Amino acid sequence: MDKIKRNILLNPGPSTTTDTVKMAQVVPDICPREKEFGDIMRKMRTDLVKIVHGDPQKYTSVLFCGSGTINLDVCINSLLPEDKKILVVNNGAYSTRAVEICQYYGLPFIDLKFPVDRLPDLETVESTLKENPDIAVVYTTHNETGTGILNPVREIGALAHKYGAIFIVDTTSTLAMRPIDIEKDNIDFCMASAQKGLMAMTGLSFIIGNRRIIEESANYPKRSYYCNLFLQYDFFEKTGEMHFTPPVQTVYSAKQALEEYFAEGEENKWARHTRVFNAINEGLDRLGFRQVIKPEWRAGLVSSAIYPDDPNWSFEAVHAYCYERGFTIYPGKISTTNTFRLCALGAIDEEDIHDFFKVFEEALKSRNIAVPVIYKD
Repeated sequence: MDKIKRNILLNPGPSTTTDTVKMAQVVPDICPREKEFGDIMRKMRTDLVKIVHGDPQKYTSVLFCGSGTINLDVCINSLLPEDKKILVVNNGAYSTRAVEICQYYGLPFIDLKFPVDRLPDLETVESTLKENPDIAVVYTTHNETGTGILNPVREIGALAHKYGAIFIVDTTSTLAMRPIDIEKDNIDFCMASAQKGLMAMTGLSFIIGNRRIIEESANYPKRSYYCNLFLQYDFFEKTGEMHFTPPVQTVYSAKQALEEYFAEGEENKWARHTRVFNAINEGLDRLGFRQVIKPEWRAGLVSSAIYPDDPNWSFEAVHAYCYERGFTIYPGKISTTNTFRLCALGAIDEEDIHDFFKVFEEALKSRNIAVPVIYKD
């Protein structure tokens, strides 16, 4: 078989994958109701809990077929008791998505907004909890992927528990990259998709969380059929299978990716992502780009660079130049500021970033964009 072309994806997922993960999808056809396939998913559920250092007696994982947003939908619609309220600690596009899900289901919620380039104020979070004793769920995003800011989830989770609420964290862009300890970080539920930190394929998502709370949610209002957490959990527990048809080939690639995750090891993997992130920031700094998030607040995974004030700047043209040469950059997700993002995830290392910046600088010069780039103020 011909060697597969290797592209360096600096977008926030799907990520660059190894050839072994790609080829793991090429398997004999199998009915997903076979015990052999169920055994793969059973082990996968256990392995996902290990990634966040969870006690398997207390925590479990539940698999779903879909992109990362399915996890947000499932947790929000499944884990809110009747006549209770959700508090969304919101400083970015992905927490805003949680607010939109609340709106679509008609759920009672508080949208506690903070600037996208600032950390949430913990005193404000606490006062909101104190003033609203009907809050049963606190929700936030670990790394707001639109900007790269790292939210203080351990502290927010402690406040949620102090006031009797459960804590749900969108860890889509951190899980299996930035180390997470579900117990120490005061997290009741976290989530991700296979194509992110696991460096597998799109189509498989998973929620890791507290068994007792999932079982209690069986008595909560049923707001969705396909996206109900207890229904999927209960079916897994009774049969070892997904309630509905799983993405078979994607599961095989995720199985291979999990093996590669544990072979590399949590510390080594995070060290590699950190090398990549540092190389990205060094390259942006050298070229004069400003970033949205100040260094001490960055999660170590996403750099959000501000467009320069240069009449020759065109994100589309620079993207096209890089894409033709095997590198993908990604537009920003901030409504008030024009940005692009470079992300330190996937099966890449700092040498790939050095190669990227050679191409990126060529792209700037090909457009007669000043280097270092210029800003008016």
